[in-house]
Amino acid sequence: MERIVVDPTIHFGKPCVAGTRITVQSILELLNEDISFEEIIQDYYPDLTSEDIHACIQYAIALVAAEDIHLRAVPI
Repeated sequence: MERIVVDPTIHFGKPCVAGTRITVQSILELLNEDISFEEIIQDYYPDLTSEDIHACIQYAIALVAAEDIHLRAVPI
């Protein structure tokens, strides 16, 4: 997880790829649009590596895994 950093002075503290101003959210949004790792690197962020993109995915997984979910009964 050293590839992802949170710095309050960069993008209001949103998680970014270390050494860049590229947010994890930006990468996840591109992946959601079915843009390949290669296209992300070639067409959008040539400074990234495949490992950086994998780190973004791992970061998102870690957030979801750590999230507490509280379910409430829905009245019928």
